[in-house]
Amino acid sequence: MANKRLDGRRVAVVATDGFEQSELTEPKRLLEEAGATVDVIAPGDASSIKGWDKKDWGKDVAVDVQLEKADAGRYDAVVLPGGVINPDKLRTDEKVLGLVKQFAEAGKPVAAICHGPWTLINAGLVKDRKVTSWPSVRKDLENAGAKWEDSEVVKDANFITSRKPDDIPAFANAVIEALAAA
Repeated sequence: MANKRLDGRRVAVVATDGFEQSELTEPKRLLEEAGATVDVIAPGDASSIKGWDKKDWGKDVAVDVQLEKADAGRYDAVVLPGGVINPDKLRTDEKVLGLVKQFAEAGKPVAAICHGPWTLINAGLVKDRKVTSWPSVRKDLENAGAKWEDSEVVKDANFITSRKPDDIPAFANAVIEALAAA
């Protein structure tokens, strides 16, 4: 893991029910260990969201900020965990898409893993970008104009993407490096 301190840095993790458990909790833990403050942001008014742990429902994670009250200006980066259910819900939420676009337009790190890039597609942010994802999302990304590659982490300007839970250490490290360099 990167030996960087992120004291004073704030990271938004945007998710809803059905996020892949490890793809939210592990990057969150690693970013917090590096000194960042990490807020889970979710649509609706629930005080927690439920993860998906490989083949069944996982644990609840507390929601720190309701999407309605989220302000990209308060954060230094955004992380979009995968799973299938979570990004499929988020990619049709105009408020989520608007928030993610604000991070991208501000040049802040935008990080997505697994199926998380679906949200980037619907936000219109992948054309001509190098990205990776879970293999089944490849054609969706290519059809949206992205250049897909099979690597554990792909960085393109302020975008960071990864494929799967096995890539989490490299994914979190890339986010930490981007925040430390910003």
